[in-house]
Amino acid sequence: MLYQAFPAWAEPIRLLALGDSLTAGYGLPQGQGFVPRLEAALKAQGRDVKVINAGVSGDTTAGGLARLDWSLQENPEAALVALGANDMLRGLAPLDAERNLDAILSKLKARNLPVLLVGMKASANLGLDYAKAFDAIYARQARKHGVALYPFFLEGVALKQSLNQDDGLHPNARGVEEIVRRILPQVQNLLAQVKWRAR
Repeated sequence: MLYQAFPAWAEPIRLLALGDSLTAGYGLPQGQGFVPRLEAALKAQGRDVKVINAGVSGDTTAGGLARLDWSLQENPEAALVALGANDMLRGLAPLDAERNLDAILSKLKARNLPVLLVGMKASANLGLDYAKAFDAIYARQARKHGVALYPFFLEGVALKQSLNQDDGLHPNARGVEEIVRRILPQVQNLLAQVKWRAR
C-alpha cells in the first residue's frame, strides 16, 4: 500500500516559474513543457508543489520585470527566475539585462521569497566581449542578493540535435526531461527553504 509523502490536508507549495519560451514550453505538446514536467518530477519525489507557469515566449528581462507584480498575485512561496535568453539573442546590452534582473530579485527579496536564479550563456557568434559581459551577470546578481544559482538553463541540452527542436534553440520533450533531471536537486533545495506552515 502506498502512502502520501505529504499530509493530505496540506495545500501544495506554490512555486513561481518566471521566464520566457524555455519556461513556457514553446513548441511542445500540452503537458510536455518544463513547468508540467518539473511539477511531475517533484511530485514523484514526494513534493506536493504547484509550479505556476509565468513563462512568456519572446520575453526579455524587461518584460519579466514589467509583469512581475501581476505574477505575484498568485501568492507564490518560492520563485525560479529564468530570463535573459531573448536579451542575448537580440544582442541587448548586458548592463540593461542585469539592471532588470536586479530589480526582479529585489522585489522577490522584499517579499521574503526563496529564489533560484537560472542563468543563460551567450551564443559564441555574439563575440567574446559580449559573451564575457553577459555570462557574468547571473553569478554577480546571485551573490548580491544571496540567492541560489543554476548557471545554465540548457546545461547538457544546448547544441545537441537529438535533444532540441528543429530551430536548434528550444528543447524537445527529451531535452526537457534532461533539463528537469539536472535542475531538480537545486529546486528541491529551494523548496526546503519554504517555511512549513499549516495550509
